[in-house]
Amino acid sequence: MNTKTTKAIYWIGVIFLSLWFGASGFFELTKNPIVWDITVQLGYPPHFIYILGMAKLSGIIVLLIPNRLLRLKEWVFAGIFFDIIFAFFSKLSVLAPSAAIDAVVAFVIVSVTYTMFRRLYPAEYTKVSVN
Repeated sequence: MNTKTTKAIYWIGVIFLSLWFGASGFFELTKNPIVWDITVQLGYPPHFIYILGMAKLSGIIVLLIPNRLLRLKEWVFAGIFFDIIFAFFSKLSVLAPSAAIDAVVAFVIVSVTYTMFRRLYPAEYTKVSVN
């Protein structure tokens, strides 16, 4: 896969994730009844919903900044993965298996996007000598 294709897939994924998690974060902060009712039904406390909304919107801002904050983008991807995993298992245990389909779709999208991120920005791990 060439760099142009990798960039295109990465940015399509970032835009899609930004729309999805940006809307979710916005709805959590504005106390949208649909989002709040489901999240409270899953057992999460109201103060957590605000924190989650702020984290999502902050993360989306980081993802949309091109070629910068690469280490922080790693944390954003990790946060999105955790959000998806918790949503999946919460919906699976409290609601019905069909309610967790969106989490599976989100997991696939973030996995592909993160893979493209790593192709564009390979991690270089070096051993640091401590004296």
